[in-house]
Amino acid sequence: MNSVVIVGRAGQDPEVKYFDSGKVKTTFSVAVNRWDNKSKAEVTDWFNIELWDKQAEFAGEYVKKGRQVCADGRLVVNKWQGADGQQKSRFVIRCNNVRLLGSKNDGQ
Repeated sequence: MNSVVIVGRAGQDPEVKYFDSGKVKTTFSVAVNRWDNKSKAEVTDWFNIELWDKQAEFAGEYVKKGRQVCADGRLVVNKWQGADGQQKSRFVIRCNNVRLLGSKNDGQ
């Protein structure tokens, strides 16, 4: 089963793209803190988030940098050929839902 749930803070305001087909795509990153026993320090992991359609519109309007969110979806690998001819890839969480957490003024 490919299922991912993360809770963290938005790393930047979402980027919203509207396509001629009527589809909407929103992307942003989420920082999730965890404790690393080896280094005895808190470590931040960054996750790339991708939403489509209604959830994309919601995130584009309400998610702001620093806002605490819960994102659930599945992990996908985006692959493409870079300008240098090399094969590139990156992991993205393709979300089904994003929920706002914390208070209204959280992250402001």
